[in-house]
Amino acid sequence: MAANQLSGIWKRFRRSVTNNNEQSAKTSSKKSAPFRNLILHLHPPAVNAGTLRFNLTFGLGGMAALLFIIQVATGIMLRFVYEPFPGIAYDSIRLLQDQILFGQLIRNIHHWSGIFIILITFLHLLRVYFTSAFHHPRQFNWVLGLGLLVLVISLNFTGYLLPWDQLAYWAITVSTGMLAYIPLIGAGLREIILGGNEVGAATLLIFYNLHTSILPLLFLSLMAFHFWRVRKAGGVVVVPVNDTNNGSRFVSTYPNLVARELVVALVLIAVILMLSVLINAPLQTKANPDFSPNPAKAPWYFQGFQEMLRHLDPLFAVMIIPLFGLLTLIVLPYLKYDNAPVGVWFISPKGRQAGFAAAVIAFILSMAVILTDEYVVLFRGLFSHLPGYFTRGILPVGLLITVVLTITAILKKKYRLTNNETRQTVFIILVIGFILFSLTSIVFRGAGMHLSWP
Repeated sequence: MAANQLSGIWKRFRRSVTNNNEQSAKTSSKKSAPFRNLILHLHPPAVNAGTLRFNLTFGLGGMAALLFIIQVATGIMLRFVYEPFPGIAYDSIRLLQDQILFGQLIRNIHHWSGIFIILITFLHLLRVYFTSAFHHPRQFNWVLGLGLLVLVISLNFTGYLLPWDQLAYWAITVSTGMLAYIPLIGAGLREIILGGNEVGAATLLIFYNLHTSILPLLFLSLMAFHFWRVRKAGGVVVVPVNDTNNGSRFVSTYPNLVARELVVALVLIAVILMLSVLINAPLQTKANPDFSPNPAKAPWYFQGFQEMLRHLDPLFAVMIIPLFGLLTLIVLPYLKYDNAPVGVWFISPKGRQAGFAAAVIAFILSMAVILTDEYVVLFRGLFSHLPGYFTRGILPVGLLITVVLTITAILKKKYRLTNNETRQTVFIILVIGFILFSLTSIVFRGAGMHLSWP
């Protein structure tokens, strides 16, 4: 009697989880039904066969979601040991690495997945742009993607301080110090972020709570909304075709899409594990507010702005250019565009050719700007009697804008580019320029922030 009751309870519980009725039970495998039903909440029952091509999306969105799960899982384990107080934060990390079984490995996984999630989210954003997947009805999804990138960087930034070593302390000091260059609100904003006038106990506690509770919840909520919007918009963009044999054919999500996602996930996990076994997360000596390392650098994802500070007036490097760039990215999908195929990389073959030429030119131009300003007295010598915001701001920025527009006009004429392809060319020049500025600061800036071989 009791066995029958338990059996009935188990059946009702299983039905409540799988939500199957008799008809669905007849047409599906009992063992795989719960898994399939979970998948169908994330994906439609059938997907366009064209979306299964790996080189269409490279699985970047799914990778970012998986990396967030890894971050949460390893972060929860780290919380059992870590203590967010300046006197013992560093010692708790040493304890984790030296005395706790697999403690070093768990921290390494958390470290490398944190780096990868920024890179992959950024690459995902580029993939969306270069496959024209930001047009109607996906415009707002582009904005959500920008929000997710900002949250990913914020999560990494707040976690950067937690080891409380020299690298962490001075990276946060340098990056928050850049805020002081913003007129009127800069100093107050910096004080709010730090919880005082300098990096200290209040800063560590603020960053810890943001990193372990508030920001992850915001990211999870926005990511879920982002995925829902993608599905409501019809999923991944593909090139419209009339021939059902060339991409408009629909196939079942399980196992066609799920199997591919599983392979990508396993490869990504393998890469993270390999790096975590071979290369430890950095941990320098305990933070010393009285001794600054040389050079003192911001976190790697902010070093593009730190490099711009070497060449431009602070007002332009930390406020005008970043603010203009962010606003441009937000309004990008709402500009008026020509009719162009979606799901095609770089819009067209001539768009790809112009994009490659723009990337090469951007590389040469960026290197020329950095080397010239490093070794040749340019505007400061010629216009030393003028204010810095002119000689190091208006003049060089105006000159660069003129050069970029001239290059774009030449490429437009040479390749007979449409308006869409022309905007893409400008986008490539600016992105490549910022990436090269970042790499220069990360790799080639040594003592005194002077150029040197690594």
